[in-house]
Amino acid sequence: MDINARQGTTMRLLLIEDDNDIALVVDQALAADGHQLDRAADGLDGLWMAREGDYGVIVLDLLLPGMNGFKVCRTLRDEGRHTPILMLTAKVGEYDETEGFDCGADDYLRKPFSPAVLRARVTALLRRPPMVKNVERLSRGGVNLDPSTRACQVDGRPVELTGRQAQLLEALLRTEDQPVSRLQLTNSVWGADFDGDPNVVDVYLGYLRTKIGRDKVENVRGLGYRIRA
Repeated sequence: MDINARQGTTMRLLLIEDDNDIALVVDQALAADGHQLDRAADGLDGLWMAREGDYGVIVLDLLLPGMNGFKVCRTLRDEGRHTPILMLTAKVGEYDETEGFDCGADDYLRKPFSPAVLRARVTALLRRPPMVKNVERLSRGGVNLDPSTRACQVDGRPVELTGRQAQLLEALLRTEDQPVSRLQLTNSVWGADFDGDPNVVDVYLGYLRTKIGRDKVENVRGLGYRIRA
């Protein structure tokens, strides 16, 4: 999708939500900004529509009949579809939130929510530039990553990473020898407008260390983190 179209005032958006009352609130809120909203009431229909349509943002409920929001999101990301996804949920807990980001969601909004906040979150996602395929490989200390495919090798052995883990590793590899602060990692991987659990970086660093080896990620006291040379 053209970046200028993404930043325009009128966009076609997809809502995957089974609650009619919430769907009405979302429709009215986004229509106030001139957006056209298509809706699916279950996960399977929503997945099909997301595959077939050209949407600026997908607003995705977590608890859905047919297929839950985690599975819908992960399926789209595994297929290489990078449409921004705003996940909605009535559940409260950092692990639900981190799982949402781990499966590829771009932002997270808990119910009940303010229509104004919803509009602001969608606008922020529409302003993000589309993902551009990167063909370079990044390497340091025996850790190799192809950002375009998420293919990772550690000391010659393949390691499977989720999308969010690969983004975190990419942020660490791009700075080479320079440590990256927790705030820089949050801004790089989750976006500067992220206002979720402040411990999300620590949670994902733990996941990453489990995958690539604890000794590969060095904590430089007072400065941040880097991949050990």
